[in-house]
Amino acid sequence: MIHKYIFALLTVCCSLVTVKAQTIENSSHSTSGYINSNGTIENSSHSTAGYIQSNGTIENSSHSTIGYIQSNGTIENSSHSTVGYVQDNGTVENSSHSTIGYVQKDGTVENSSHSTIGYARGVDMKWAAVVYFFFHFN
Repeated sequence: MIHKYIFALLTVCCSLVTVKAQTIENSSHSTSGYINSNGTIENSSHSTAGYIQSNGTIENSSHSTIGYIQSNGTIENSSHSTVGYVQDNGTVENSSHSTIGYVQKDGTVENSSHSTIGYARGVDMKWAAVVYFFFHFN
């Protein structure tokens, strides 16, 4: 009898720590990957592709730092050289400030010609930009 209570307690506790994942889709709405609320980025097979840490550090699947997202939207490589920018309006720019894409408020991700390359609904704009333009999930 006690085993049933322990199992029920474990089930409730484990469900409280479940991490919610948002689906990353390509332009055909096929799943390209997932981004968890804790910053873990997974491919469509749920294998970890990388991480976005709460301090903005971007890591590959081996936890090696490959870049940074600064609070002002600047995206840097591991040497802290600027590789791009994510503006507050969702415009994604390369290091020369040329527009390379857009992340719309509804999560639609577009290339510089405004053609849809994917969908990241419910994902932070900066994170979506990193997934599509840094991890290339499109």
